[in-house]
Amino acid sequence: MSRNDALRAARLHKGWRTVEAAATALTEHGQQLLDDRQFTVSARTWRRWEGERPGWPAEETAIVVHDTLGRWPEDLGFTTPPGWIRPEHHEEEQVRRQAFVPVTAAALVAGPVAPQHVDPALIDYFQQQLEGHYRADMFLGPHDLIGTVSAQYQLIDKLLRSAKGETRRGLLRVGAAYAALVGWLYQDAGDMDGAAFWRGVTQEIAVRSRDPHLIGYSLVNQAQVRTDLGDGHAVVDLCEAVLDDADQLVPKVRIMAMQQQAHGASLTGERGLVDQLIDQADRLLPRVDDDLPWGNACRRTPGYLEVQRATCYGRLGLGAEAGALWSQVLAIVPETARRDRGVYMARQATAAAAAREPDRAVDIARTVATIAVETRSARMRRELVALERAMRPWQDAPVGRDLAEILEPVSKGS
Repeated sequence: MSRNDALRAARLHKGWRTVEAAATALTEHGQQLLDDRQFTVSARTWRRWEGERPGWPAEETAIVVHDTLGRWPEDLGFTTPPGWIRPEHHEEEQVRRQAFVPVTAAALVAGPVAPQHVDPALIDYFQQQLEGHYRADMFLGPHDLIGTVSAQYQLIDKLLRSAKGETRRGLLRVGAAYAALVGWLYQDAGDMDGAAFWRGVTQEIAVRSRDPHLIGYSLVNQAQVRTDLGDGHAVVDLCEAVLDDADQLVPKVRIMAMQQQAHGASLTGERGLVDQLIDQADRLLPRVDDDLPWGNACRRTPGYLEVQRATCYGRLGLGAEAGALWSQVLAIVPETARRDRGVYMARQATAAAAAREPDRAVDIARTVATIAVETRSARMRRELVALERAMRPWQDAPVGRDLAEILEPVSKGS
């Protein structure tokens, strides 16, 4: 299938039999979406898009294309320019950003504040709350938790301005864990700017705590953002920096750095290094015995390291190997962990498509689409976009049309 066939198929799926009808419909939608009566797309432009050299639309036009067709230009046969990052620009995103801006500002509350007594028992209180937030994240996804968790971080930051001695050090440690969780929630919600900001807050407060384990943890958090940005070399750099001081770190932090470095290796196409790092982390897993309240995914997540290996295999295009691992993982992941199951199943579906099992991929996608609409996880939606790419060879076949129909509610809700 040539590049322009993807846009033509999307046009026909919308019922636009001619390029003239498509250009008129896109123009009308764009004028309404952008509140700009000058916005136009001509039939000549659309015809060029369906030609052999579709080029790349202007950013506003790309936004209108996505809002109209539910897919970004790079998924419709356009030639992606260097440095293109998908803008999150639709009604829900605008509302979400308006709600998140003051939440992000919670990390930068102006002082000074009135001095107050800070009881050491507050450290245990925040640690216990943190464990509850981790569990709630598995069930709810990011949107319902960001406000709550970042507000608690704001309170910790306020208390830090009065706390002294061991109480201050304890609050710094728990504050770093809260900032890390807020960063993760932003990342899962698809707001990479917010994620990067809060990962920076995590690193700052970890350094202030002088806790080498937290400093290592904060660097792994930075590496997670780089993984989502597709920057494998930066992931490896950050994880190697953590592991330079491996002897000083609890096994849990070393495991986190090794598995994240494996993700970096998968981005640079090094399968041997992926297996080596995951195997090393697996040998350390029985030694995880700390009582630190943060970073416990390796203990809490069933099949934690095989999840990482399967994800890396999928990135490397090893469909059969990844599919077999996802079947093992999903057999032990509880139904209650809906967000995680949805992400894993989306990756399983993509692995099935890579293994040339399109009917199985579509069957799995039926369940994923329901979970994606419920949880509004941007991470899950990204996995479904990857599935659509993997299913392109069957785009015009009945199974491809079934997938488009299944994923339509996800596109509308994105």
